[in-house]
Amino acid sequence: MSLVRPFAALRPASGRAPEVIAPPYDVLNTEEARVMAAGRPFSFLHISKPEIDLPAGTDPYAPEVYAKAAENLQAMIAAGVLVQDDAPCYYAYRLIMGVHVQTGIVAAASVADYDSNRIRKHEFTRPDKEDDRVRQIDALNAQTGPVLLAYPAAPAVDQIVANACAAMPDADATAESGVQHTLWVIRDAATVARLTALFDALPALYIADGHHRSASASRICAARKAANPQHTGAEPYNYFLTVIFPDHQMKILDYNRVIKDLHGLSEAEFLARVSASFSIELADGPVKPASPREFGLYLKGQWRRLRVNPALIPTDPVERLDVSLLQNYLIAPLLGVADPRRDKRIDFVGGIRGLPELEKRVDSGEMAVALALYPTSMADLIAVADDNQVMPPKSTWFEPKLADGMASHLL
Repeated sequence: MSLVRPFAALRPASGRAPEVIAPPYDVLNTEEARVMAAGRPFSFLHISKPEIDLPAGTDPYAPEVYAKAAENLQAMIAAGVLVQDDAPCYYAYRLIMGVHVQTGIVAAASVADYDSNRIRKHEFTRPDKEDDRVRQIDALNAQTGPVLLAYPAAPAVDQIVANACAAMPDADATAESGVQHTLWVIRDAATVARLTALFDALPALYIADGHHRSASASRICAARKAANPQHTGAEPYNYFLTVIFPDHQMKILDYNRVIKDLHGLSEAEFLARVSASFSIELADGPVKPASPREFGLYLKGQWRRLRVNPALIPTDPVERLDVSLLQNYLIAPLLGVADPRRDKRIDFVGGIRGLPELEKRVDSGEMAVALALYPTSMADLIAVADDNQVMPPKSTWFEPKLADGMASHLL
C-alpha cells in the first residue's frame, strides 16, 4: 500500500466553490454556523453542522443530525452543486492569507501508515470527539473534513505542485475570513504516478491539525475491514482525506494564555515569585515575543517582557517548549493551574486575535493576567512527534485554516 494515493474527489462544480466552502466544522458553534449559512442553501455548513437545519436546541450529536447531514449531501449532489471526478487525481491546493502563501497536495493517506506511526501524531484525542466523527463519516459514507499534514523537504514534490499551479485553476473562492482557497486538478497519469512514488520515498508525514479526524478514519477502517470478508486493502476506507503542505510553508501562530486570578497572591508577591525563574523588564507597550524563551505578561494595565533563565531549559523535546516552560515555572507553581486541559481558571487565545484581545480580557476584569508566547515552530512539533511524545494542550494554532467542501473523499 502506498503512503498516499490519488482519489476521485467530490468537489464543487465549476463556479460553485464560493457558495459551497465553509470553515472547518470545529471552529464554529451551532449559532455561529446558523448565522453564516443563512441565505446560503449550498453552504457546506449544512453538511458539517447539520443541526442548523433542525429545531433550535437539537442535540448536535443526536441520530437525526447525522441523518440530516447525509440528506443534505445527497441533495447537493442531486442539484449538481457537488460533482465527482471520473478518475483518481491529486489536487494542488493553495491558501493565501495576506502575504502568506502555502500550496500543497490533496491526497488520500494510508490508514495503515497512520496506525504504524509513519503518519505521526502529537496530540491526545478525546473519545467523545472521535465518536462524533465516526458517526458523521458513517452517515455520509464520506470523509468531508481534511486532515492537515506536513511533509519534510521534498523539492521534487514542490516543483510538481508549482507546475500544476501555472494552469488555470479548477476552483477558486475567497472565504469570509479573507483567505483565498484555490484548487487545481492533477490528472496526468505520469505526474500522478510520480507524486505517489515521491511520497512513498518520504520517511514520515506529520499531522498538524486533525487528530480526531484521522483517529476516526482509523476506527472506520477497522470496523469496515472486520465486516468485509473480501477485504483487500484497496478499498477507499483504507485511506483518509488529507491536504499535505511542505513543512517550511506551514504557519503556526502564537497560542496565548489568560488566567482568572493570581491564586491568592498580591501583584508584588506574584512578580517576586516570577523573578525566581524569569528576568522581568517593564515595557512601553504590548509585548509580542520576538524569539523563543521570551514572553509577554500583561497585569493591571502594564506589559512586561519575561525571559526564562537559560539554566532551566531542559533537552527533552516536550519540556523545552515555550508552552511547557511557562506552564512548569509560572502557571502551575505560581497560579495553581496544574491541569490546563480541565481547569476553568485558564483560557486560551489564538494569535489570530492579536494582543488587544489579551488586554481586553484583563481590562474587563474577566481575567487577572495574560501571557503572550512566541509561536511553536514546525521543527519543535516534528521533534516531539519523532520522539513519540505529545504536545502540551493548546500548543499550536495553525493559520490559515483549510475549507470544508473543497474536496471530499467518498468511501
